[in-house]
Amino acid sequence: MRRATPVAETPSPPPKLGSSLARHDWIAGLEHGLALMECFDEAHSRLTATEAGTRSGMTRTAARRHLLTLAHCGYVATDGKAFWLTPRVLRLGQRFLDSSRLARVAQPFLARVSAGTQEIAYVSMLDGDDLVCIARNGPNRAMNTGFVLGARCPAQLTAAGMLMLAQRSPAEIDAWFARAPLKAYTSFSIQSPERMRLEFERIRREGYAVSEQQLELNFRGIAVGLVDSHGEPIGGLTVSIPMAQESTEKAVARVLPLLRETAAALRGMM
Repeated sequence: MRRATPVAETPSPPPKLGSSLARHDWIAGLEHGLALMECFDEAHSRLTATEAGTRSGMTRTAARRHLLTLAHCGYVATDGKAFWLTPRVLRLGQRFLDSSRLARVAQPFLARVSAGTQEIAYVSMLDGDDLVCIARNGPNRAMNTGFVLGARCPAQLTAAGMLMLAQRSPAEIDAWFARAPLKAYTSFSIQSPERMRLEFERIRREGYAVSEQQLELNFRGIAVGLVDSHGEPIGGLTVSIPMAQESTEKAVARVLPLLRETAAALRGMM
């Protein structure tokens, strides 16, 4: 039997984010397969091998081989030309929610916060520079982006995201400003690095964050940080409030004590 000739792929360096992985421990094929799954989004729900290769930085042939392997594993479907993700991909996200201690432990505490404030409460974590919602509780009056489990958005648009960004070191914050342009999502989104730095300073000084109408009009978020038993930051606890006629000061006075009390109680369990 004739042996298949290996397909040349564009060399790619080992991942840098949060890792000191030795090159001999790095599996390029796994990274490429995951990168291909991340190519699909709302604007690119179906992709040819050529399009997927372009979006992931691979050759068409290499992308096709990886996509066919993903199809064999059930994560991708194809009609012979285009490829698209299958619901099996959701298993990966569900595995995180099932295995995350923070997501499991936080749920009864979120129920208490929601009952005490009559607002939506949620716990989120950072994934790179994005905020990801991992647990929520409260009325379904506003299922906006920040409240859907697994949904993500740029961290600087939310109270919890700004709080966790402010917890980074000065060098990490400088690097974030260099790679993450402050885009406008609403007319209230902070676009000035100087203003954002001042906001970070206020958050560090006061220990909580407020974001108003940056991601969605007529909503404000108030957040405190969550830390583990060693004092290491692990996430954020937020209450989302329709702005209505309540001032920022009154909203903070109403929900911040319960948020801080809940964060302290969660620390003892993490």
